[in-house]
Amino acid sequence: MVDQIATRMGSNIVLLDLTGVTIIADYFIIATADSDRQMRAIAEGIDEQIKQTYGLDPLATEGVPSSGWMLIDYGNYVVHLFSEEVRERYQLEQLWHDAKTLVKLA
Repeated sequence: MVDQIATRMGSNIVLLDLTGVTIIADYFIIATADSDRQMRAIAEGIDEQIKQTYGLDPLATEGVPSSGWMLIDYGNYVVHLFSEEVRERYQLEQLWHDAKTLVKLA
């Protein structure tokens, strides 16, 4: 999933290991998209990759690109795609500061 985000030019990609921190998910992938169109392309790329590789559909998808936030829930992995403004507002990395950062790509 991180590679799909990077391929579609998502920025500030962070993979957090939430194991032992919460039961919500084992991993959060957080990234920033520069536009609604880019956010949609990233979400579609992740969906295609997971379907082709694992034959899975997301358990849930929340938000829309025009809101500045999308969530794609694959159970153990939850992807948060943000506009820069909305990401700054919610500051998930600070909220989940106890999680171990496994990947951090500018």
